[in-house]
Amino acid sequence: MRRALARSSRVAVTKFAWSGRERLGLLRVRKDVIVLHAMRWPDEVRDPSELYPPAADVSDAEIDGAVELIERMTTDRLEGPEFVDHYTEALEKVIEAKREDRELPEAPEPEQPAGKVLDLMAALQESVDKAKASRGEDTGTHAQVHEMPTKKTARTPAKKTAARKTTTKKTTAAKKTTARKPRRSA
Repeated sequence: MRRALARSSRVAVTKFAWSGRERLGLLRVRKDVIVLHAMRWPDEVRDPSELYPPAADVSDAEIDGAVELIERMTTDRLEGPEFVDHYTEALEKVIEAKREDRELPEAPEPEQPAGKVLDLMAALQESVDKAKASRGEDTGTHAQVHEMPTKKTARTPAKKTAARKTTTKKTTAAKKTTARKPRRSA
């Protein structure tokens, strides 16, 4: 099949089962193997008209500028430090260290973002103060703290609890011995 697909320069559309569902796939030849590309059924594909951006007027100069930017950023070779899988390299180092019973390599420190660090609470307080000032309210810088009222302790003497239990038993016994009266229909 691989040779026939390669010689005909065609692809094959197929159905296959995956995760308990019937799926649609495309088979193509790449070097000496057949590659399967998972495809979507028509009902799984969203209507592209939902995704269209709103219409915008763009001048020819803006389009020329965008084309020039694309040309400047285009590269013919996908090599260099930008095209290295750093995650796989780090994972290989961890696997090798575990295999040789060595200490795991240190995780690199994340780069600190340039710029100042924003104190969210201070920014929120400033925003609240501005809103109060625009309404002409007092812009006190500190929240008011009030004392919480003390909880009253519940009085449950042991004697009353015991008396209730015995009363309940008598009531239950009385209910068992008395017969129910029939209901009247209206």
